[in-house]
Amino acid sequence: MDFITSLDWRIFQFFEEYLWNPVLNVIMTVITTLGDGGIIWIVCAICLLITKKYRKVGAMVACGLIFSLIFTDAVFKPLIERVRPFNFDGWPAEFVFPDLVERPQSLSFPSGHTSSSFAAAVPMLLGCKKQIGIPAVIFAFFVGISRIYVHVHYATDVIAGFVFGVLYGLAAYYLVTKLIPLIIKKLKERKTKKA
Repeated sequence: MDFITSLDWRIFQFFEEYLWNPVLNVIMTVITTLGDGGIIWIVCAICLLITKKYRKVGAMVACGLIFSLIFTDAVFKPLIERVRPFNFDGWPAEFVFPDLVERPQSLSFPSGHTSSSFAAAVPMLLGCKKQIGIPAVIFAFFVGISRIYVHVHYATDVIAGFVFGVLYGLAAYYLVTKLIPLIIKKLKERKTKKA
């Protein structure tokens, strides 16, 4: 655990020494704010659901977000109970909390922003044209980076959020493209046999 904590602090140090600047402060604050509550991904899901061509993808995105909400926010965070970096008793004096965003009061591990972002972006990558899917994944990546940049998550929170988010996205893709059609097919077959 000491190694992980040390690694997290070194990454904060790297961000502070080499990346922090007024322009990136604005960009990262905007990106992280767009990820708040998964709102941007909810909007994407709605936009996809209302189009005939991408309705299934919209359903996948919605499922991925639901998985993220249930497992990341309701299961893993309370189970692991990792406090936010700024609430950590051993916050080293040499590190600055930038106060670029409001300090979240929820628990830290895994990153919900990152988890929900990849839970939505992975189905978009698998189900949409590259022109939609690739920008979605790139934006999800920067949402994760922004959480470290503004110091509301450790890097390991974001890595875990990425892993869980990808898994939720894949599960949502499988559910909508394989499992639900299989269940519908079986129900139709059963109905036909009874008739």
